[in-house]
Amino acid sequence: MSAIPSPPRLDIPNPGRHPAFRLLGGEKHMKKTNMKRFGALVVGLSFVAVSCGSSSDNAATDTTVAAAASGGDLEGMKGTMPLVNLSAEFKDGVNAFWTAAGNDALVDYSYTAEAFDAVTLIALAAEAAKTDGSALADQIITVSRDGEKCTTFADCVALVKAGTDIDYDGASGPNTMNGNGEPIEASYGVLTFDATNRFDYANATYIPASAPESDYVPAQKTTVTRKGDGQLKIGSMLPETGNLAFLGAPEFAGVEYALSLINAAGGVLGKDVLYSQGDSGDNSTDTASTTVDRLLSENVDAIIGAASSGVSLKVIDKITQAGVVQFSPANTSDALSTYADSALYFRNAPPDTLQGAVLAGLIAGDGNASVYILALDDAYGTGLAASIGKNLEAAGVSVLGTKIYDPAAVSFDAEVAEVVAANPDAIMLVTFDEGSRILRTMVEQGIGPKVKKVYGCDGNMGNALGENFDAGK
Repeated sequence: MSAIPSPPRLDIPNPGRHPAFRLLGGEKHMKKTNMKRFGALVVGLSFVAVSCGSSSDNAATDTTVAAAASGGDLEGMKGTMPLVNLSAEFKDGVNAFWTAAGNDALVDYSYTAEAFDAVTLIALAAEAAKTDGSALADQIITVSRDGEKCTTFADCVALVKAGTDIDYDGASGPNTMNGNGEPIEASYGVLTFDATNRFDYANATYIPASAPESDYVPAQKTTVTRKGDGQLKIGSMLPETGNLAFLGAPEFAGVEYALSLINAAGGVLGKDVLYSQGDSGDNSTDTASTTVDRLLSENVDAIIGAASSGVSLKVIDKITQAGVVQFSPANTSDALSTYADSALYFRNAPPDTLQGAVLAGLIAGDGNASVYILALDDAYGTGLAASIGKNLEAAGVSVLGTKIYDPAAVSFDAEVAEVVAANPDAIMLVTFDEGSRILRTMVEQGIGPKVKKVYGCDGNMGNALGENFDAGK
């Protein structure tokens, strides 16, 4: 067996727990090419054996030890995120790649598999369309369903080249897409914080969900024509900074791991796929717009991101009107289900109509008779809150109030005081990373997870929530 080639090491220092990102096209790197070439890289499972997802896999910090000693103020809080029971092969493979590239091992896998599959679907669609131009968008739904099943890029692309219709089932699940470019089927993981203020993916339970047939729509053809140049170029617009930065490492890892395997299998249209990385920031900044401008100037064919639905809604017109595919691994807002996107927007995270029903079922199934909902003021927060509320009422659970708050607020004392006054059985938090400060205020006012049943969702259910809570952030 020949030696396993080393992956490209990214060339700026690792900033704390964040991955060592190479920020292409920025002022600091003006002398460097704007596109990064991922060479053929095959990572065997024996290369690096990394078992992730458990807090026991890492040396405990002082704050974690202190939390464990007191029982952990977040102990018992549970929530959902789009998640399948990821295979050990996938987790070991992506971690071997990611750590060999100079990054910290992944602790959370939030949307890693979705990011991986988004890149793979785009690459397969380009092969099926025989172009990297906008016409590849018309093949993304096609390669996700109703053909011969295959599970790796190498196997799938061989079938495509042989003229076979394929049905790609990926690391994140079936990826079977509705005609509007979002998944018909989904799986949600239910995760529960323990006495260390962390959760272990090994203890997750899984709830399947699917869209009703009444929601099925026919596939549309893109109305924008953009010619390709024969070499697929993918850009990313994912959160290096902002209130979803905890999703950055898992998502970037998924994107880059997929690119390495695609190029190891011969690339797309006979050439390596090129990659340009970008930050999305959050809804309070113009970072995403700046990133999109740069990526479009670099003539990318597809952009992976954003993670935040609100951020995607700010830039979707600019991307799709340019004839470029936008594919988010994490957008869940219902507002994107019917958005006029010229059939160029896709996502493989399920819409919040599904998560709302799953969360309501979870809350009702735990025996709660009443709930208060706290939700951030953006398309994601308001949409998911409405879906949860509707499904709770249908299940006979009283919604005592829904408070839509400003995520940039200095304090959440007033919002939490309203929850205290309502005295619900359970509290539903639809937040991003400000959720740690809300939880700190809840504990201070006597309604934390050790007193009330508290539920989270994909915007906050990461171990970064526990880390930020322990650090007082």
